[in-house]
Amino acid sequence: MNLFEQAARDELLAKAPLAVRMRPRTLDEFVGQEAVIGPGTLLRRAIQNDCLTSLILWGPPGSGKTTLAHIIADMTRAHFESLHGALDGINDIRRVVAAAKERHIYYRQRTLIFVDEIHRWAKNIQDALLPHVEEGLITLIGATVENPMFTVNPALRSRSRIVRLEPLRQEDILKLLRRALEDRERGLGSMNLEVEEAALKHFARLANGDARVALNALEFAALTTLPSADGRRRVTLAVAEEAAQKKALLYDRDGDQHYDVVSAWIKSIRGSDPDAAIYWLARMIYAGEDPAFLARRLMVHAAEDIGLADPQALVVATSAAQAVERVGLPEGRLILAEATLYLALAPKSNSVIKAVDAALAAVEKEEAPPVPRHLRDASYPGAAALGHGRGYKYPHNYPEGWVEQRYLPGSLEGRIFYEPSPYGKEGELSRAWQQRRRGRLKDG
Repeated sequence: MNLFEQAARDELLAKAPLAVRMRPRTLDEFVGQEAVIGPGTLLRRAIQNDCLTSLILWGPPGSGKTTLAHIIADMTRAHFESLHGALDGINDIRRVVAAAKERHIYYRQRTLIFVDEIHRWAKNIQDALLPHVEEGLITLIGATVENPMFTVNPALRSRSRIVRLEPLRQEDILKLLRRALEDRERGLGSMNLEVEEAALKHFARLANGDARVALNALEFAALTTLPSADGRRRVTLAVAEEAAQKKALLYDRDGDQHYDVVSAWIKSIRGSDPDAAIYWLARMIYAGEDPAFLARRLMVHAAEDIGLADPQALVVATSAAQAVERVGLPEGRLILAEATLYLALAPKSNSVIKAVDAALAAVEKEEAPPVPRHLRDASYPGAAALGHGRGYKYPHNYPEGWVEQRYLPGSLEGRIFYEPSPYGKEGELSRAWQQRRRGRLKDG
């Protein structure tokens, strides 16, 4: 890059949005993702030692994929090229590969290619890179917001290390916002700003893990706030709400409001009130609650409060969790809403949690009797001589696949842990079993 190109680049950067200007330039400036890029991690050591293999960076918008690629570009001795899945195609790959071959032949220099939004490339375009990645001419860094297990060709994926980046935590985004307020060169440090803590937290919450959203909202609030008589620009919570065009709800993901609203949501589902359930869900989505957390709670609720009354409820909740992970927000709100309404409308039974907790209490508090001999494993040599399996009745040899037989150890014989509800599918599933239980107790 010559002096004129550098000057033009510097001028363009100076006019860029705050999120671009404040992009971390070193690994030490990189915020969040400690599990994959923190001190001592394999990926960090590979970057520092300039010995990267091909990578697929997978994570939601604003989680640091492009930033990490630029940091690698500044640290590597390899030649760095950048392509975009929405803008570049086969001809661009051919151009980069041809230059990489010359670079290798004449200078023995490696070539590292960053492909942003690699999921946008069709199969044939991804295949054009494959032989050059396979032979080591090119080291690939792909970035995608979509699951690479579905969007990146298996052959290319198998030759790359998949690195999963999570949405930034609110404390990470707050750190970036405060850094921008202090930085006089690239940030807003020269604007004589005074930003309320509540306003900063509002920006961090509404960002939903995307640092760009929070930084650009902060910049817009700063630029549109007129200085007061003392020359200070004061960004209040009201200004933040106006700049972000989103009202700040009284909701703290780590405080009482978090637990209270979640509790109201779950109790509304348990109480079979779909209107209340969808309202509390909307409150949490609006306030920036983690969709993965909401999906986990739906799975737990499906087993705890619906259980066998509608076994399909857990299937719906699990499918919703997988779908939300792949789709993300804002579209993921539809998936969470569908699962919430299904669970609210489903018949309810808490027999599952009562049964397992009663059994756990017996295990914890009572002596553990030995497994009855007829139930013990008889598959290994010598087991038969010990009497293992002797007297066991194979249910499939009997009508309807059932035969009277003792399954609990002696001291627990006749103990009841599971009390089925008469509702929904559970009533149908347990009807024959309940008749057998009544007959067994009568005979006893």
